[in-house]
Amino acid sequence: MLYAVLFEDNAAKTDEVRRQFMAAHLAFLERNRGAIIMAGPLRERDGTGAGGMWLVEASLPEIVEELVRADPFWPTGLRRSHRILAWHRVFGADAIAARA
Repeated sequence: MLYAVLFEDNAAKTDEVRRQFMAAHLAFLERNRGAIIMAGPLRERDGTGAGGMWLVEASLPEIVEELVRADPFWPTGLRRSHRILAWHRVFGADAIAARA
């Protein structure tokens, strides 16, 4: 099953914490590339940071929650909140569509 994970960041901690833990966060994503298919930041229309999004393949939402909590960003307070939503692809022509 595919899940979209939407993160809302804590604006008070974003720049400093992001710089300090980015290398560890990217290494974490690389180690979990079998489950975390895509990841990246979200921006407001004016370009300011709004959080992030992952697309995760997992059998249960609890597995996705474990990934969220294992991310080096999690214990820093950078993430204000997150939502895990089941997602089913119905349009698109790439490798993800073939697995959905």
